[in-house]
Amino acid sequence: GQPTTFPPTQASVQLAPIGPDGKPDLSKIYSAVVNPDGTFEVVASGNGRFAARGPLTFATARQAQEQGLRSLASAAGRELEVDCGGITASDSAGLAVLLDWLGAMKRAGRALRYTHLPAGLVALARISEVEELLERGV
Repeated sequence: GQPTTFPPTQASVQLAPIGPDGKPDLSKIYSAVVNPDGTFEVVASGNGRFAARGPLTFATARQAQEQGLRSLASAAGRELEVDCGGITASDSAGLAVLLDWLGAMKRAGRALRYTHLPAGLVALARISEVEELLERGV
């Protein structure tokens, strides 16, 4: 089917990594520009936290899968988290990428969970009967 598309935006955002106490560590602010240029990226924000940004679709799935696995594998710590709030479009290939990352981290003995999953991805996971896995993580 067609990817779920969200309105293109261009915004400058400030990201603060989450500290060990679970609150933003304001001593380290990361600036990023989110734009609709058709690329997908996984950006580390410290302490095993990452931000996924851009379209996660058939067009970007292979690159996203490889980049995500490299980023997650290079992270320190056993517990990892990916903020999916920056995903601008998604389809079944994007869902497959997120499930692949979960499987790879489980095989590596690491925990991975997703936050701020777009509603379209959650709906796709629901009809694919993998919603609980996607929302719970490994």
